[in-house]
This record gives sequence, structure tokens and C-alpha cells, in this order.
Amino acid sequence: MFQFRKNITLFLLALLVFTGCNTKDKLAEPSDEFRVEVPTNLGPFPESERGNFLTKEGVELGEKLFFDPLLSKDNNISCATCHKPELAFSDGLKGSIGASGKTLERHTPTIMNLAWHDGFFWDGGANTLESQAFGPITHEDEMGQDLGQLMEELKADSLYPQLFENAFEEGGINSKNLSWALSQFQRSLITGNSPYDKYIRGEGNLSSLEKQGLQIYQENCSSCHVGDQFSDFGYHNNGLDEKFDYTSEEEPKLGRYRITFDSLDLGAYKTPTLRNIAVTAPYMHDGRFATLEEVLNHYNHGIKDSPSLAPKLKDGIQLTADEKTALIAFLKSLTDEEFLSRYEGK
Repeated sequence: MFQFRKNITLFLLALLVFTGCNTKDKLAEPSDEFRVEVPTNLGPFPESERGNFLTKEGVELGEKLFFDPLLSKDNNISCATCHKPELAFSDGLKGSIGASGKTLERHTPTIMNLAWHDGFFWDGGANTLESQAFGPITHEDEMGQDLGQLMEELKADSLYPQLFENAFEEGGINSKNLSWALSQFQRSLITGNSPYDKYIRGEGNLSSLEKQGLQIYQENCSSCHVGDQFSDFGYHNNGLDEKFDYTSEEEPKLGRYRITFDSLDLGAYKTPTLRNIAVTAPYMHDGRFATLEEVLNHYNHGIKDSPSLAPKLKDGIQLTADEKTALIAFLKSLTDEEFLSRYEGK
């Protein structure tokens, strides 16, 4: 459940994690028992952050934590409550409802191929997966958990002490190892076996309509939805709003401006991947569009001008009805059924 905290809060939490733990804690080392399978068209698997290499024990611990409601204040919300595997780790809601009972202002983003990302949350408020983890766990409107209380609950559990010891030989249960395990699991969530991927690798084919849609995508969408990750990982104002009236510089609707305080970042949000887009409705950072048709209509005639609007969208994206049909057919070819069913029954 990704909602957004003040940047300084994330900084202080990260500082606590990486300086407050025992400096003699042993870094996780690559495990011969764990191999990340990366489809060739995605390129090499990026090196781990801060020496947090993926290990069999670390990934398995991270997976258990991810699906465990123990991480929330009242033990009734897990990470998977809002990041459902069958929906590419989104939740199908315009705004999720967290521990406080409030509806969150931003749509839950997907979790896939995060090893290639260099910024997290819709506005890039966290630089690493390790620091990102504390935002949703501790935010009062999300999981609402106190980290100290969480550590005590984990230590009192019949399984977690040994699982932490196995994954991080020294240090045991602490907030750093918690975030590292969650990060390892999330980096292992790789999708790249959609019909499109198999076509690109010469392992399958696309229909004539899907191929037409691929060409339309390349001509109109690929400048921001770049390459086989389908994202430039940048932040852009795509014309959703014309004005950005606010009473606080921390308001979520301000986009990346909340982080940079640069007026050119008003209304700018991270470019989401198009992978598995057919199952991740509603769309945009606030879930305002229920269907892909609505999204294309926005780019066709709904762009709202403002000083921070992405220059390439000044004239919108003009597509005929037939071109929209073809483009949507291509977008549906980005659905990786193997990925969506990997954690079925969790």
C-alpha cells in the first residue's frame, strides 16, 4: 500500500535503519541456492543496493513478511492487502482504505521489475526499496504500525526469530533486516513472459491487430514508456489538471513538486510501466480513469494545459477509433499470465 510520507520522514527512518543497527551486522551474500531468472529482453539483473544481495533465505523471509498482516497495527492488513499478485500487485481500487479507515488519495501502484527502478512512490519520495518499506508500514493511514512494537511481535512469533537468523546471520530481528528482506522479495518479482515478450524473443507471434498496435505504441507512446520496461522511470505532468491550488506543500496532488519544490514538477508523476496494464485498472496516480478507453480519450482530447505540462503532450495524442482499438489490443498482449498466477492462493 504505497501512500506518500513527508520526504524528511523517509530520510530520518532510513537514517535510523542504516546507522542505528549494529555496524557489525553481516551483509547478505549471494546464495548459490537462489537464481533470478531474467528474460533476455529485459537485460541483466541490476546489482543489489547496499550489498543487499538476493538469497534464498532472504527472499523467502521477505515473501512471508509481505503476506503477513502482523506488519500492521491491528494485525489485519498485509502488504498483499493492497498489492494483490493476481492484479500485478495492485488492488483494483481508486483509493485503498488503510488502518485509519480513510480512503487514500493515490492509487496503489504495481510491484514488478522493481530491481530496475531508481525511485519509488508516485513522486519518487524514496530512493531505495530499503527506505521505501517504512512508509506504508508506519503511516497512520496505511498500516499504522509502530516499528518498536512490530519488532517485539516478530520476536515473540514461533517462526520469525529463526527465519531472520537464517537470512541475516547476525543482527536477528531488527528494522534494517525487515526492510532488507522485504526488498529482496520485491526485487525477485520479475515479469517478462507476456505474448509480446515471446514475440520479441522469437518464441511466439502476435496477431495482425496487435502488431498494428505495437507500431502505434512505438510512434506515440514510447518516448515515456521506454523499452521493454515500458517506462523511462521519469516524472511528467501528463495534463490531468490545469491548476494546482494548495494550502500545504505536502499535498499529494502536487506530484513530484512535493519532493523537489520545482514548479516544473507540479502535477508530475512517475511514468508507470505498461506491463500487465490490462489488469491494473483504474489508471493514473489517483485512479480517475476506469478503463483503457478513458485513458486514450484523455490523451486524445482531454489534455489540460499548464506551465509544467510535458512538452510532448501540448497537442495530445490524436488517434482514430481503429487506432485506439489496435493500441488496446497491443496493450493487452503485455499481460504475463505466469506472473499473475505465481502466488495464487496466497
